[in-house]
Amino acid sequence: MKIGIEGQRLFRKKKHGMDMVALELIKNLQRIDQKNEYVVFVKPDEDNTCIPKAENFKIVELRSRFGYPGWEQWALPRAALREGCDVLHCTSNTGPIFSRVPLVTTLHDIIYLESISIFKKEGTWYQKLGNMYRRYFVPPVIKKSKKVITVSNYEKHRINKYFGFRDNRLQAIYNGVGEHFKKVTDTKTLTMVGNQFNLPEKFFFFLGNTDPKKNTIGVLRAFAQFNQNYRKQYKLVMLDYDEVELQRILTAIGHPELRELIQLLGYVPNDQLPAIISQCTIFLYPSLRESFGIPILEGMACGVPVITSNTSSMPEVAGEGAALIIDPFNPKEIANAMETLVEDRMLAALLAEKGIERAKHFSWKLMAENVLALYQEVCQELNRVAS
Repeated sequence: MKIGIEGQRLFRKKKHGMDMVALELIKNLQRIDQKNEYVVFVKPDEDNTCIPKAENFKIVELRSRFGYPGWEQWALPRAALREGCDVLHCTSNTGPIFSRVPLVTTLHDIIYLESISIFKKEGTWYQKLGNMYRRYFVPPVIKKSKKVITVSNYEKHRINKYFGFRDNRLQAIYNGVGEHFKKVTDTKTLTMVGNQFNLPEKFFFFLGNTDPKKNTIGVLRAFAQFNQNYRKQYKLVMLDYDEVELQRILTAIGHPELRELIQLLGYVPNDQLPAIISQCTIFLYPSLRESFGIPILEGMACGVPVITSNTSSMPEVAGEGAALIIDPFNPKEIANAMETLVEDRMLAALLAEKGIERAKHFSWKLMAENVLALYQEVCQELNRVAS
């Protein structure tokens, strides 16, 4: 069996969400499967050594003069056919409409299909254009896909409700958490990372970005309320966030004074995150909507108490009693949860302990095993049809 895997953005230096899922899938398939052949299709970029070498894995770099649509709708299906792939796995919510190679599609979420808020003020124009592209291409791609993978039972229910599947093509396969996410206790490492990023002595860690669903405005409002009682005792550390956008939000919510309590780290490579997370007092992930929520597990695996949401997939991932669950639409409730964990150190320690155990239930190896079984199922079905 020859399996094509779409990894268009894997060579870019700043990887996020779906990129990391695809990269972990490839790395773990290399660990568990030396029998089948794989072809990984990528766009040329600077991080071209991120995929380990393996005898049964071939990397094919594809270029397109017509941006992402041209790469996905034209270059990718032609290359998959030319390479003789039996199946093509598109890993990032979309795929080529006219692929002659049978498709497996990972549909992480359908937020862009559920909402009509494309042209609202929230979000960047890049995000809005991406949502428009998906709204057009995803339905026909899903219709022709032999199998559709999503990442939680919550999202499976949402997708099934939207598309009305009448067969077993849709399957939920959980994401994992990287093995390097664990409590860092080595003093030398903690000091080195702390100095490198100039980490505060006491801080909350928040993985926010400009996507409205990440609830950055709600977190900043909650942090402002928290500081009414804990003035300047804790800082808020954020990753990869735009300074101008932060200043705009703080002015809009009436708390420009918070800027001195917020530290922007810029982009941090994934392998350096555990040493940062391990030093925070609270890991904040009160997102409005997630299909899974990998950072919840990353915070748990690093042995820190996690605050997350009672919406969408997040209670499913967080499990029973391993995180403090709040209403993300209520900043006061987020602020109260911060105060609770700061004041009740026994509760914080208990959540940290339970979080470590909860994170052990998720692994990229298990995810890859389930995906491999799905590939084999697709090929068996194709062989039965051909015979």
